[in-house]
This record gives sequence, C-alpha cells and structure tokens, in this order.
Amino acid sequence: MTFSLIARCARTGQFGMVIASSSPAVAARCAHVRAGVGAVASQNVTDPALGPLLLDHMQAGLSAPEAMAQVTADRPHIAYRQLLAIDAQGRTAIHSGAQVLGLWGEATGTDCAAGGNLLAHTGVPAAMIAAFESAQGPLGERLMAALESGLAAGGEAGPVHSAGLKLADRLPWPLADLRIDWADTPIAMLRAAWDVYCPQMQAYVQRATDPTQAPSYGVPGDE
Repeated sequence: MTFSLIARCARTGQFGMVIASSSPAVAARCAHVRAGVGAVASQNVTDPALGPLLLDHMQAGLSAPEAMAQVTADRPHIAYRQLLAIDAQGRTAIHSGAQVLGLWGEATGTDCAAGGNLLAHTGVPAAMIAAFESAQGPLGERLMAALESGLAAGGEAGPVHSAGLKLADRLPWPLADLRIDWADTPIAMLRAAWDVYCPQMQAYVQRATDPTQAPSYGVPGDE
C-alpha cells in the first residue's frame, strides 16, 4: 500500500521525505518533518499522531532509536504500524509491526531509511536507498530519485494513486510540501511539480523572511 524514504542532508541540515501509495492523500497522513529535529514516516493502518509524537521525543533530546522505543513500548495497536524516524545526527530507527500488511520491507543507509508494505517485492526499500545514496543535487532531487527508483523496482503490489514530498529547513514551516492526492501517474506528476517548484523554492523563503529583498513575482502589474 505504501513505500517511502526519509532522509537528512548532512551538508545543509535539511530533512525530507517522499512517499507513494494506492490510498488517496497519503502524504497528508504519513509525512512529518521538523526543522532541526528530524523526519518521520507513520504508515500502514496509519496513526498520524505518531509522527509528531516521535518528533517531540527527538526534539526533547532522545535519539531516533530511543524515541522509537519510547513510542512503541506497550502502545495499543502498535503491531499494525510501520514507523521510520531519522534524527538530527542522522541516526535512524524503524518499527514494522507483526500486523504490517502484505509483503513488507525496510532498509537503512547513510542519513536515510526506507520502508514499505503491500510491496511488489521486499527489495523495494533497498532500491530506494541505493538510488538516494547515488543521486546528486539538493535533498529534494535525491528524494525524488529514490521515489522513482522505488516505482521502477516494482513499487507496491497495486496501482499507485498518490505521492508526496516534504522538506524542512531552518524555518518552522516546510521548505516544500508537494502532494499529488489522486491520479493515475502521481509520481510522474510529483516530479513535474518538483521541477517547477525547486528553482523558485528559495524565493518563497526570501519573500517570507525579507520581502524587501525578494525577487519579483513575475505577474502582470508586478514592478
């Protein structure tokens, strides 16, 4: 039903996540990033509350493995959840409960972790890790390469209908929050959205932090 990757950029300190699913609006429920803290995926019979909870524990000083142990200990229905977390030092943790759906897999790499459920085969997360680690460019570009590689490796067992990319940088709101909530080719559409947004991304930050120095909007009437 879902395949995803979370990551940290060691150079910039950014955090990000990509995800795709046969379910609608998957990123709205499953993608969680927080500047200076980390990234979390909360998927498979999803409890969206677990993402912010893991981030709260990491912001309080716990490592990703410590936060995962805290959140999963004796929690009701935790066997149905698949959780991935990465912290500010690049440490990762994954929980795949006994009731995770279908064929599932998980993998970790340098500054990244991937996981999925109801997969076409269990090697999809490892393919995503390999693509992320070999990709070049900004974090969002490497995340997109990972998501595209996951799809090329087989993705999930059923058709993919939604996808999302979320980035956190130094501000409390997301640097990027792109979603395709229902479509026949959501990953290709997410790629198109990223290719449009990426060159403009820092301009939107500038408009928020110091509009006196921001570039023009490029619309009729803008001077």
